Amino acid sequence: MLLETKAAPAAVERLYARSGAAIDALAQVMIDANVRAAVTVARGSSDHAASHLSYLLMSRMGLLVTSLPPSVITLHHAPIKGDGLAALSFSQSGQSPDLVETMAALVACGAVTAAFVNDIKSPLAEAVHHVIDLQAGTEQSVAATKSFIAQLAAGLRLYAAWANDGDLRAALPSLPDMLAVAAESDWSRAIDALHDADRLFVIGRGASLAIAAEMALKFKEVCGIQAEAFSAAEVKHGPMALIEAGYPVLVLAPRGPGQAELIALADDLRGRGARVLLAAASSHAHAELALVSATHVALDTVCIVQSFYPMVEALARVRGHDPDRPPHLNKVTKTT
Repeated sequence: MLLETKAAPAAVERLYARSGAAIDALAQVMIDANVRAAVTVARGSSDHAASHLSYLLMSRMGLLVTSLPPSVITLHHAPIKGDGLAALSFSQSGQSPDLVETMAALVACGAVTAAFVNDIKSPLAEAVHHVIDLQAGTEQSVAATKSFIAQLAAGLRLYAAWANDGDLRAALPSLPDMLAVAAESDWSRAIDALHDADRLFVIGRGASLAIAAEMALKFKEVCGIQAEAFSAAEVKHGPMALIEAGYPVLVLAPRGPGQAELIALADDLRGRGARVLLAAASSHAHAELALVSATHVALDTVCIVQSFYPMVEALARVRGHDPDRPPHLNKVTKTT
């Protein structure tokens, strides 16, 4: 897991060099097709990457995007109307039968379909109109790392081309270097705080909520911690009742319009006695975990997860777990 985490910057560099033109071409297809709405189809970490892209498309383009549960197709055979619809699937392996069946049904109903996969000969790749090779290389770790980061990077490139966001397009080539810096961040204070934790909140807002969800999954997968992700806007609507003295909370506060609210929430949680780990720019006085500020604010979230993966791998080992062999999990999960 650690080796593949450290390989993510090179994977993103390959992605942009070898698949960048294909991503740009896919964006042009969406423009030419006058796509008016989109659905994403994914499971697990891949669904978190899809959510990250969805937030960009909704917040910056006003495009309505929803995560489509495969059971809508596989169990209920819903008559989806594909006119003006894009369907974007994300999967490392491309092997899950429910994703394949769902995307095949979306092809049949007339949607523009695409798959972001690490195996371009997989059943999912064969089921869609357009295939984007993530270029992450063979991934041996059960817990996805470099392929997840590649999915985030691919989504950023798709959004930048689709929205004709020149500032982001100009910043994307710097992402591998920013990731290399982020991979060396010292997040050891999180290990000290969480080595004996059995539960945890991970809080984000906007695009960082997708990263919070990925973090919560990894805490569960490799550390055995019952971690849950919440939006800063939602945590006070019930989950706050669980907060007691010493309750661990990781708050992600990257740059952007939600940062001030997240920092204020961290202060409020400290006042309630929670054991808060605030991830923010190192210039912030109360930041326990320093975030890398990338060349564009939209890249910050990718840098966050790059800093997180080495920490959670080390945390698992401190807790007596083998992060390369999580219990009850396999590399490929074939859901139906």
